[in-house]
Amino acid sequence: MLNRPVRGLCLVGVVFLLSVSLYGGVPPTAVLAQSGQTTPTPEPTVDPFIGLSIPELAARSYGGGQLANIQILSRAATFTRYLISYPSDGLTIYGFMDVPVATPRNGSTYPVIVAVHGYISPAVYETIDYTARYADAMASAGYLVLHPNLRGYRPSDSAPNLLRVGFAIDVLNLIAIVRARGGQPGTLQKASATAIGLWGHSMGGGISIRAMTVDPHIRAVVLYSAISGDDRLNMQRFHGRQGQYDITVPDDVFQKTSPMYFYDRVQAAVSIHQGLADTTVPPAWSADLCSRLQALQKSVECFTYPGEGHTMKGAGDQLFIQRMMAFFDAHLRAG
Repeated sequence: MLNRPVRGLCLVGVVFLLSVSLYGGVPPTAVLAQSGQTTPTPEPTVDPFIGLSIPELAARSYGGGQLANIQILSRAATFTRYLISYPSDGLTIYGFMDVPVATPRNGSTYPVIVAVHGYISPAVYETIDYTARYADAMASAGYLVLHPNLRGYRPSDSAPNLLRVGFAIDVLNLIAIVRARGGQPGTLQKASATAIGLWGHSMGGGISIRAMTVDPHIRAVVLYSAISGDDRLNMQRFHGRQGQYDITVPDDVFQKTSPMYFYDRVQAAVSIHQGLADTTVPPAWSADLCSRLQALQKSVECFTYPGEGHTMKGAGDQLFIQRMMAFFDAHLRAG
């Protein structure tokens, strides 16, 4: 029993002598410090969901910079189409703008509709996409139409886009530029700074839902076969689309990012259109949105189209166009 402490002291002495011999009498920690070597500090974990919640989106600022008119793309009897670009959080976003030829009905500016396209593979996307026929109808009726390509859609810049929130930011930045520059000399001289609406199909409908929940000054929104205002449902159905849903999301994040939990913020009049034969977006999603907005006593109208799919055709499509134009006339031309 008496020998154990002695052995321990001997071992300490041996270690100390080895230290002196190997490091010239300087303790190892001091050698590390003198040589510039330090114990690596772990990188702080960055929360990928910072800035994506509805409250955070509502609290931040948008806009800045100007919308650039790059070139004329085409001329029609009722409007001229331009290739445009604008800044969005340091990115350059491209798109097209349809400017009516006729004299504005009220004053010197046209009401503005931002038209947001649905999902198309970025590998095959072209600036003039399938939504152009709806933009044509709106421009021919006297609306100035802005159609952003959105981030990741050529030739726009790419950037992170978890839960597709980046797309909504691109739209909100565009709307802010219109508010700041509308009616002033320049590219947006003929655009109203206040009469601004949204039109969104499918993915674009989901972007529009987020935008109208964040921005209470958007006056009218047409939702056409829109994806859900519940990010959880969208993630379950569209997992694997360009990294937008390819991440594990905690439940509490869904409750902060999903517009569904914040519909009380919506101030826009909303018009919902859904084909009942849609196999891409469940018709139940539009029905749920309609019910939720009605329960909150929001201004909402809801239409279904028996036999019509995700993108309507023929008589159903013509009826949809008539209804959307009547809706925009009622909410963007008055006042």
